[in-house]
This record gives sequence, structure tokens and C-alpha cells, in this order.
Amino acid sequence: MSAVQPPAGEGASAVGDCGSIAAAAARPAMPAASTDHQRRRRLAWLLLAAGLLALLAGLVTGSNGVAPLATWAELQGDQAGLILGQIRAPRTLGALLVGALLGLGGALAQGLFRNPLADPYLLGSAAGAGLAVVLVLAGASVGGLAISLATAAWLERLGLVVAAFAGALAGVLLTLTLAQGAVQTLRLLLAGVVVSVLLGAVSDLVTVVSPDALRGKQAFMLGSTSFLGWPALAMMAGGLVVLLALALRHARALDALTLGEDSAASLGLHLGRVRLLLVLLLAASTALAVSQAGLVAFVGLVAPHLVRRHAPGAHAWLLGASAAMGAVLLGVADVVSRALIPPQELPVGVVTAVLGGIYLFVLLRRRGLS
Repeated sequence: MSAVQPPAGEGASAVGDCGSIAAAAARPAMPAASTDHQRRRRLAWLLLAAGLLALLAGLVTGSNGVAPLATWAELQGDQAGLILGQIRAPRTLGALLVGALLGLGGALAQGLFRNPLADPYLLGSAAGAGLAVVLVLAGASVGGLAISLATAAWLERLGLVVAAFAGALAGVLLTLTLAQGAVQTLRLLLAGVVVSVLLGAVSDLVTVVSPDALRGKQAFMLGSTSFLGWPALAMMAGGLVVLLALALRHARALDALTLGEDSAASLGLHLGRVRLLLVLLLAASTALAVSQAGLVAFVGLVAPHLVRRHAPGAHAWLLGASAAMGAVLLGVADVVSRALIPPQELPVGVVTAVLGGIYLFVLLRRRGLS
């Protein structure tokens, strides 16, 4: 018996049609991948250029605002080393490093919780750092010492920076204890909210008992890059390198978490262990930034948004790009805070809050109209 054969040429035509369909389906993938690569490369160069411009603008911004000619005149005087080497350069570089740490923390938080509204302060680090600072300020005021911005160097020697760092870590550890580990995301989020409210209430109570601590607390809550020096820069730079390297090692784990907990577990991912490590990295990056510059709002929230919006990619790209974006955002905000009302300065946290709030407002408005 002979099998039923298609007419001559029909089989070849069917095969050709299947091949053309497969080729047509495969064709858009390569240009799309190439386009994404070009967008990421373009954003990388743009961030590098913007970072260098922010650094240059920070060096020429002084009591007269952005004044390159005045800066050139200062370079000819005897105070050039003091003005540039001890004031403007460490402050500008410090702002870039603080922004990078917050951008990295924001990318970790949003990847860990799969929530675009997650920010580095979500797990009680801000409330813990704020309470520790208030306790130090209250203790100093009890000793009969006036608390003002002028005494910031004395407070740093006393241990304000160390207290803020330890307080931020303590807030996150308290959240982990209340959530009984990092196994359940929802429990961890709720525990972070509870700890933040509780520690914030205790901080307010301390300021009621010791009103002299309120001014220092306000300066800390608004954020400032005014007191960053070379030792702080060395600490932040070393911490950023280590934390970014550890985060990049677990970028694939973050990619797996975006698929869902069941999918991540099916890939062999130990959810509790990975989440705990990511939480610790998030806590360390946030604590390091907060201890040096106070609570700078919106940088950790907006930086990953901007990267995903203009050049999306896997977390191996997103983590580093978010850190660079955070550095640029805070560097620009620091220049704006010094240039708007010279010789006075605006708190840099207020500038980032206004700019970040406007960005999110416009973004939500456009999506609501679309």
C-alpha cells in the first residue's frame, strides 16, 4: 500500500511556509535585543557625562552660587587648597557616593519585594537611625551643651555617625526579629511598617522630653551633605565597592525572584537564605548613606524607576545603573541646594523630595491619561 502523497511541490511549499513563519517570528528578536543593548549603552554614557558635569558644577558652586569666574579667582589665592580640597571636593564626591548607595539600596529593595514603590527606608532603617541620633542629641543636651549645626563636628566625634549607622542596622534587625526571618515577604513588609511607626513614636517622645534635640533631629531628617569629609568618603567608597560586588553576585537570584516565589523555588533558590542576605545588603547600604548624610528622600525610589523606564534590563545591569543614577541625582540636587539662594543653602533632602515628587506626579499623570 502506498501512503497518500501530497501533490508535487505542496510539501515543499508547506515546509517553506513554516520556515518563513519561524524566520518572521525570529526576526524581531534580534533588533529588539540590539535596541535594548544600544539603550543601555547610551544611558551608561549619559550617566557618565552627567556625573562628570555634576562633579564639575559642584566644584565651582560656592557662596555666590554657580560661579566659574569666582572659582578661578579663588584658585589664585592662598585659600585654594582649603576651599576646593577640604570643602567643595569632599562634599561633591560625598554627595555622589551617598546617592550611589541609596540608588543601590533602592534597586535591591524593589527587586527583593517585587514592588516599584519599595525604597531603602522600608524596613525601619530610617526610624532606627533617627532614634539613635535623637538619643545622642538628647544626651548631649542633658550635659548642658548647645545643639546646633555648628557643633556637628563635635557630635561626630562623640559618635553621631556611629550611632546613626548602628541605629539603622538595629531597626532592620528588629524588623527581621518581628517578622521571624525573611521567609515571608508580606510579613517582612508589615514588620517594617510596625517598627518604623514604633521607633518614630519613641523618637518624638524623646524630643518632647528634650526639646534641645529637636533642631538636630530636624537637620538629620532633612538630609545634608555639608559635613562630609575625606574619611567619610573613604568609608563610603570602600563600602560601595564591597556591597555592589556582593549584590552583583546575587543578581541572578533577584532575576529569579521576579518570576515569583514558586518559580524561584523550583529553580533551586533557597528563598529564606537569599532574602536574608539581600536584606542585610540593603540595610548596610542604607545605614552607610544615612549615617553620613541623614535621610535623603526619593533618591532610592526614583533612581531604579528612571533606569527601568529608559533602559530596562536584568538585575546585573539594573543594580549598577541604579547606583550611577542615584549618584547623578544627588549630585545635581546638591548643586541645586547650594545655587538657589546663595549664600544660604537648602537642605538637600528637601530638594530631592521636591524633584522626586514632581517626577512621580508627572509620571502617574501621564499614565493616567494614556
